[in-house]
Amino acid sequence: MKNILFASTALVAFAGAAAADVAISGSAEMGLKGDKTAGATQNTEFHTDISVTFTMSGETDNGLSFGASIGLEDGGSANGTASIATDDGSDDYTVFVAFGNARLTMGDTDGAFDAAMQEVNVVGGSINDAETSHAGFNGNAGLDGDALYDAQVATFQYSAASFTGYASVMLDDAGTNDPVFGIGAKYATDLGGASVTVGLGYQSNGMSGATKRDVWGVSAKAAMTNGITGAVNYSVANSGPTETKHTGIGVGYSMNNIGLGLNWGQYDVTGGGKRAGYGLAATYDLGGGMVAQFGYGANTDHTTAANADDSLWSLGVAMSF
Repeated sequence: MKNILFASTALVAFAGAAAADVAISGSAEMGLKGDKTAGATQNTEFHTDISVTFTMSGETDNGLSFGASIGLEDGGSANGTASIATDDGSDDYTVFVAFGNARLTMGDTDGAFDAAMQEVNVVGGSINDAETSHAGFNGNAGLDGDALYDAQVATFQYSAASFTGYASVMLDDAGTNDPVFGIGAKYATDLGGASVTVGLGYQSNGMSGATKRDVWGVSAKAAMTNGITGAVNYSVANSGPTETKHTGIGVGYSMNNIGLGLNWGQYDVTGGGKRAGYGLAATYDLGGGMVAQFGYGANTDHTTAANADDSLWSLGVAMSF
């Protein structure tokens, strides 16, 4: 396999004046996971997952860089069948061109809102993302995954010193809805004892009534030299007449091979009660690309049926290649 890859890379290199590179990376997970829903017994099962990412990059004679990546994943589907990236957002695949500090990326990439905002799961992870699966977590996807649109996003970013600006567009393939436009900005600086990142973003489809979609938010994260990291984000989303406010807080500690992270979040929905929950992650780096991981997530607010007393956990190892 490697011989074929190297030969193919060499052919690409000699085909033009500038060389192109093709690289393969991968990851795998194995362990146990369980979930418990309100009034039900604990369910425990095995968890395995394998993913391979192909990354390609090159540069033109005048310094314009370009590239693409696509993922192949096995284990995520019920029958364990390998699935290559499709436009339903289930796998990541992107294509980009860049020059200097400017970059245009298209595909399953973050829109301006998501790219600028900071998440509150600041340390650690788990094999089934249990710590971010509770009803109060917000991954800041904004409108990127809105049901009215597909997963195709075009995002332009420009970096200058400590600032990075973003602008994005998402189209409705059916032509029924107006495009979603997004803007965002991120500022990152080193204050000596801490690295601080502040982000804010906005996305809107410019429509009204039942098809109205917009979201704005602000976030901040501070990673201190003593191993403590903290983050907070706040956002307000509108979907038709419904307004949803979200608040998220996260704190973590990492030192040597150990990582611990705790996050909490809550949604306040107009006329729909609250959804809240917390997540915990603990990791130990075994070296050589293997990490032992534990994750737990649970809902804490039961004012809506959709936010029942559910929980999710996992214990296993994650491998990177």
